[in-house]
Amino acid sequence: MKKSLLIAASLFSAGLANAQRVIRADYRDEAGSFSRSYATCVGAGRAAEGLRADWQQQLAMAVKAIGFRYIRFHGLLCDEMHVYTEDKTGRPVYNFQYVDKLYDYLLSIGIRPFVELSFMPPDLASGTKTVFWWKGNVTPPKDYQKWADLIRALVRHWQERYGREEVEKWYFEVWNEPDLHGFFTGTQDDYFKLYKTTAEAIKSVSPTYRVGGPATSGSKWIREMLQYCRNNQVPLDFISTHSYNTKTVFDEFGVRKRTMLPSGYLWGNVVNTRRIMDSCAYSHLPLHYTEINSSPSSRDPLHDSYQNAAFLLNTLKHTEHAAASMSYWTFTDVFEEAGPGPTPFHGGFGLINLQGLRKPTFFAYQFLHRMGNTALRDTDSCSWVCRSDKGVQTLFWNLHLPFADAPYFNDSLFRLNTPPAPAGTVTVKLDHIPNGRYRVLVYHIGYHHNDVFSAWLEMGSPSDLSGQQQQRLDAIANGAPESSGTVTIDDGTFSRRFDTKENDIYLIQLERI
Repeated sequence: MKKSLLIAASLFSAGLANAQRVIRADYRDEAGSFSRSYATCVGAGRAAEGLRADWQQQLAMAVKAIGFRYIRFHGLLCDEMHVYTEDKTGRPVYNFQYVDKLYDYLLSIGIRPFVELSFMPPDLASGTKTVFWWKGNVTPPKDYQKWADLIRALVRHWQERYGREEVEKWYFEVWNEPDLHGFFTGTQDDYFKLYKTTAEAIKSVSPTYRVGGPATSGSKWIREMLQYCRNNQVPLDFISTHSYNTKTVFDEFGVRKRTMLPSGYLWGNVVNTRRIMDSCAYSHLPLHYTEINSSPSSRDPLHDSYQNAAFLLNTLKHTEHAAASMSYWTFTDVFEEAGPGPTPFHGGFGLINLQGLRKPTFFAYQFLHRMGNTALRDTDSCSWVCRSDKGVQTLFWNLHLPFADAPYFNDSLFRLNTPPAPAGTVTVKLDHIPNGRYRVLVYHIGYHHNDVFSAWLEMGSPSDLSGQQQQRLDAIANGAPESSGTVTIDDGTFSRRFDTKENDIYLIQLERI
């Protein structure tokens, strides 16, 4: 087994050690606005987790560092939120107090809900099938009129509490991945009935409120959704769907083995979905990918790795003009679909682990947030160059991951902690920069650079962290510049060369002094 894993590790060592790459941009040559689709929305596990202090503290940190504007999570209508019950006579009883506490907090820190209306309250459910450790009911309603009344009452409550102008800025998404039997026991026709009932209930409160779907896995049901809504004159304000980059789609308890598909699989799904929408009468609708990540398992060590950070940047680059949002699933490892995480780093989806330690992908998103609003023309496919009132920012990476033909699973491969091979040099050349003095800040993500996962592995993968260990890991992954200095530009040019390794990420900030 050890020998086979070493062979697998060699898959990371086929980089172009002698490659010479040049990233060139002209300060005056604008390409347009820099896409913020990465920050439109971010995911979280379920609503009840949002009542926890650590969840709220981590969300506030992520919003400040990355600028997320919306958040989406499952379970808003589940029994633990106590939204809906029925008395002995079958009369509905509504209780929105827990939802109020959660939504009040979200709005107080400057992030809005991307409302996922799920799962079924047990007293309203037509069956008993549930999903996940926390047992969300995934059956259709036993009474569609009662479901419509609940949705109408909830939306009206939000309107009264937060005001019409605020709720008009929200998104309402009907259910989660109804194409998978694990998430919805009904058929496609049953989902369309649920969608129609829900959309009409929302629009009855205000026709200006935005509703969409089908929130499917793997970019499914797009044509069918568009056709159904058009043929039946059902309201549709946006399309939402999901995509991951491994063969396994549904892994309820994180026990299935996973391997990566070619790195273009996820972004290819996004581009194709946009193409489908553009070819029909719904070309004007925004496209929201309300879940993306490298893997759909909450027990995949790829999520903890620096390789994941390079993968996500590459995905976002290729989808910047296709989707209105690319919602990372999820911002935190306070996440219990398969039960509480067993160790500090267990392959959880989060940008931040349970102890508040920031993973490499957190810093990749933070780098994006530091980019200026004006993108400059750049022919390099793995970089962005932007400008702002403060100066110029260059973000680049290289991506080298194992593909589908490798007979090795992520579970073993990404725990090997194998040093990456050299990937050649990258030279950044910027022209026509306004003359003057600049502070040059260089930030780096890669093996042993803001790489808390490798440091934890080298500690022996402790299942419990001492206070000293936690402080050490936090210091290793602190997001500080790798180097800083000043430069005087008197001829309008800046050039800097970097020796890189596989899956390195660099951010170079030139700030006017």
